[in-house]
Amino acid sequence: MSRLEAKKPPLFITEPLTADGVSQSLSLLSGILKSCYGPAGRLKQLHNGVGGYVCTTSQSSAILSRLPVSHPVLGVLMASVQSHVSRFSDCGLFTAILCCSLIENFKSLNVAPCTVIKISKHLLSLCMDYLKSEACGCRVAVDFSSVETLLCLVRSVLRSKPACMLNKTEVDHLTTLILKAFLFTVPRHAESNAVLGKCVIVPMKGRRVMDSAVLPGLLIETPEIQLAKPLTVKRTCSDMIKIALFCVSMSGDSFNPKEGTITVHCGISLEMSELNQLLNVGKQLVNDEVGLVVCQKVIHPSLKQYLKENGVIAVDRAGLSLMEPLSWMTGSKPIASTHDLSPSCYGSLKDVCIETFASKNFMHLIPNDTVVCSLVLCNRNETAWDELKRACETAEHVLQLTLKEPLALLGGGCTETHLASYIRHKSCSLSTSSFEDIDCSQTQYQLVTDGFCRSLESVARSLNHDDGEILTDMVYGHCWFVPPGFPFVSSWSDLVSKCGCGINGNGENLKWRLLQGQSGSPVIQDCPKEPLVKVADLLTLDCYAAKCSGLQVALETANLILDLLYVIKDQN
Repeated sequence: MSRLEAKKPPLFITEPLTADGVSQSLSLLSGILKSCYGPAGRLKQLHNGVGGYVCTTSQSSAILSRLPVSHPVLGVLMASVQSHVSRFSDCGLFTAILCCSLIENFKSLNVAPCTVIKISKHLLSLCMDYLKSEACGCRVAVDFSSVETLLCLVRSVLRSKPACMLNKTEVDHLTTLILKAFLFTVPRHAESNAVLGKCVIVPMKGRRVMDSAVLPGLLIETPEIQLAKPLTVKRTCSDMIKIALFCVSMSGDSFNPKEGTITVHCGISLEMSELNQLLNVGKQLVNDEVGLVVCQKVIHPSLKQYLKENGVIAVDRAGLSLMEPLSWMTGSKPIASTHDLSPSCYGSLKDVCIETFASKNFMHLIPNDTVVCSLVLCNRNETAWDELKRACETAEHVLQLTLKEPLALLGGGCTETHLASYIRHKSCSLSTSSFEDIDCSQTQYQLVTDGFCRSLESVARSLNHDDGEILTDMVYGHCWFVPPGFPFVSSWSDLVSKCGCGINGNGENLKWRLLQGQSGSPVIQDCPKEPLVKVADLLTLDCYAAKCSGLQVALETANLILDLLYVIKDQN
């Protein structure tokens, strides 16, 4: 008999943010995330206490899913950011760092949490209205008739992932491939219910990055096919290749004893009965002029041989992951039974050929209309490849979001410092009636505004990992990085060439101020101006939809945590 214990009462934690352990954990989490941020971010190795796979990364999707937190407050923060990343793939570290900074700055104010929440919601609405307006100085329109801005978006994603271990040439090569793969998935004919296609990543670990390639259609690894022999495929009278797609096993052992018992008459072989049924399917496929048979599972060797003798190529063990893109690309319907074969389930292909990558043979299925493509992705080792795969998926998602909303935000910390400058300017021109509407005093409003702006600026400061000074100019409100090792000087123009996003040079007679971590930064009286040129080579850009969502999620999560009065924890 098991030992019985008295049930323990739940643990009530009052005002959890005031506990020393929570503040220390929050500060530690913030420090970890800040150290990963940007192209110069430091890598993290994550593994559990009993060994196993070691993940080397600086990406939020990998860090947040593997970083355990014990306190419920941090659990809320992590869950909110992970939810954002699952929807947008990008700006996860931005969201988490901003949320931590908002909590730390708001908590240090001598202002009631309910007042802080009301003021911060007002500030968020100012930010969102500005980002949605045509007058926004940190927003760039994306023109899909030109690839320059799209290349900048993809390049910015790849450059921010140092664990991919890419040099400039490799970044440029992959940027072109990812954009080309994305354009393959965009339907040629615009429809009201148009759906984007799919890019299937084919792994090639231990190979040069420059060996990566993108091909229209699908690649299926077929080690049994000899490259030396010419590939002949049966075609229909219209010069198309008819394809049948099976999602059921064709191995001849489909009967599962666990599903029940069957009675077999004396002299009848169950295996031969199954094989005869498969051969009947093969005969129908030949009669229907099918040229290619692809099976998710295994095809019986006798059926394979029969199909081969009749000019039909049979590919088995394709796997579940290829079923959807195969069906999508060919128009075929996966056949789930060998006893009911309808010609309406067949699809078609334009051509089939053999491709070789890194001594591996692939069957290349070329569709009539390209909505599915294959990205052969190469990198030096498994760790770098895993990180590169996540980066490519993020870049593809960013392009999809941009297609839906063709806008981008300036990167390199410039959007954050520009927004902070704008909010400081707007806070100086609020009327007395506005304070009454928010139900706060002018002093409280200025305190919360300063904490909000310092939180935005702290994200920009997190991009600097080399102890150099960080500036913002008094005209555009952009972020500028001073190389490390230079003392404080009165003329910063000699030390900086371009702002963080790369859109502004130091040719103008700009005035500067240092971005400080503490309060007391001077308020910019004038509204920050819009740069004269909005497109430049090697511009650093961020996904508009992802960053706007990250800003909202960060502030709403910070407000939720500030509003926590009790944490009730079950101890049983």
